[in-house]
Parts: sequence; structure tokens; C-alpha cells
Amino acid sequence: MTTKTPAAPSPAVLRYAAFTTDPSGGNPAGVVLDAAGLDDAAMLTIAADVGYSETAFLTPARDGGDTPGQHYTARYFSPKAEVPFCGHATVAAAVALAERDGSVTGDGEEAAYVFATRAGTVPVAVSRAAGTVRATLTSVTPHVEEAAPDDVAEALAALGWAADEAAADLPPRIAFAGARHLVIAAATRARLARLEYDFARLEALMRRLDLTTVQLVWRASRYVFHARDPFPVGGVVEDPATGAAAAAFGAYARELALVPPDSVLTLHQGEDMGRPGVLTVTLREGDRRVRVSGAAVQIPPAQA
Repeated sequence: MTTKTPAAPSPAVLRYAAFTTDPSGGNPAGVVLDAAGLDDAAMLTIAADVGYSETAFLTPARDGGDTPGQHYTARYFSPKAEVPFCGHATVAAAVALAERDGSVTGDGEEAAYVFATRAGTVPVAVSRAAGTVRATLTSVTPHVEEAAPDDVAEALAALGWAADEAAADLPPRIAFAGARHLVIAAATRARLARLEYDFARLEALMRRLDLTTVQLVWRASRYVFHARDPFPVGGVVEDPATGAAAAAFGAYARELALVPPDSVLTLHQGEDMGRPGVLTVTLREGDRRVRVSGAAVQIPPAQA
């Protein structure tokens, strides 16, 4: 008689909306707070079942390292593949941790976490003020590189943009702050609002250039921008609010001297999808890293 080994219980999957205080806004993320025992195939299956642009999988780290805070290994999966870093799922996971370990039950309380990601070490600070819980991630050291003219032309063609619909004063660049993003600026808000693109064609270009998203932006004022992020390589048309791309955009803004070295930028994203979110991007003189902040809130089961 053969004795079957009982199947391991499925891990709890939490659902949070990041960069918003409204569960129906921002960018939804799956969060697994203890992924010990899950292999790559299991994590990919869970991410596909959740169906959000990314799900974060955390495992408590044995080696605390030199950075103060509770340490975790963090991995991120879209419904189609693993990505090296995801900002909105990082914010969601950090807020979920702080709420469950009791660190931020009252205003003024704070918690510190350190996520070891495939892209590098990402410290995350969580705080509570006026009843709202916010997380601030500090990116890995970013860099910005030229985008080849032929690649930009192919991106515009896949997006259905004419050359003069791109902003002449904000040139395309590939920016990295944990993941690679092609930044292209729209000349008008109306152009940004129209997002109908060739999914397969843009996906092919992004795979060739190892891009996580294409970040489309429009400058509303000196420190305020609107953004949209097509994400065909992740199996979704658009990512509603993208922390990794916001960090990369901060590096882009610094590289092109769009703002002073010490600046706070506001990115509005998700409005055209009906999931508005607000991302705060902070640049500090003398520190090349970029900080991205936002609120996060748990999504009730009825809305998940």
C-alpha cells in the first residue's frame, strides 16, 4: 500500500493597491509574505492565477547584511515571466508587512525593511500619518543611456505615433533603476491619452532591448508629469502605476537636467485606465539613487 505525502498548503496571497488610498485605484499587486518552499514554476503559476501585472514573493533572509531593517529576499513575477524588480509590488509588500507585524498601528510609527532583489538591495521605509500608510523605496544606482534612432522609430511605429507627436524637448532615453524602461515623451496630453498599439510588435522590440515597460510621459508643469506604461512583455496591455519606471524616470530627469538636483516630482498614472495613482519621486543632491513613495491599501476580497 502506497502512502501519499500530503500536499503542502497553498501560501496566502494578499492583494494590495499601490500608489493610492482607494482599493479601486492605483496598481494592484499580489503579495506572498512567506514564499519559502515555492519554486519558480509555483510562483509563476500563482502570479498567473492572481492576474495582476506583478506579484511579489518574499522570503525572510538569514543574513541581515549591513543595512538596518528586517531583511527579505524578494522576487517578482508577472503572469508571463519573472521581472528583476517591481516598484508597486515592493510598496504593496512593505505596507502589508508593516500592517501585519504591528509596526504602524498609530500615526508617527515607522518600520524599515530591506529587500534583496535580482536588481540589487532595495531599502524600504514604511510610515503612517493621518491614518494613511505609505512606503518609500530607495532604488539601486540608476543609469541612463542613449536610445538608438532605429529603435525609437520602431517604438513609435508600434505605438502608432507620428514623429511630431513625440515631445522634441524631452528626447527618448533608456533608463534603468532596477529594470530597463524606454522613456518617450508625448507632445500633448491628448496624445498620451490615446493608447492603441501593436501588442506583438512592441513586445518583440522590448524583448530585443530587454525592456520591462515603455514609459510614456507628458510634462504638465515643472515638477508634475503624467505617465502611462505599456507592458506587453508581462502579458498585460498597461501597468497602472509603475514604481520601477518612476525611479528610472527620476534618473532620466536628473540626467537631462529637467529639474534641480534636489527635487520632488509628482507622477500621475492610471487616470486614463480609471485607476488613478500618485507617485512621489525624490532626488537628492549627492545621492544618485532615486526614492519613490506612495500609499498602499489592501483590496477587499469582494473587489479582488
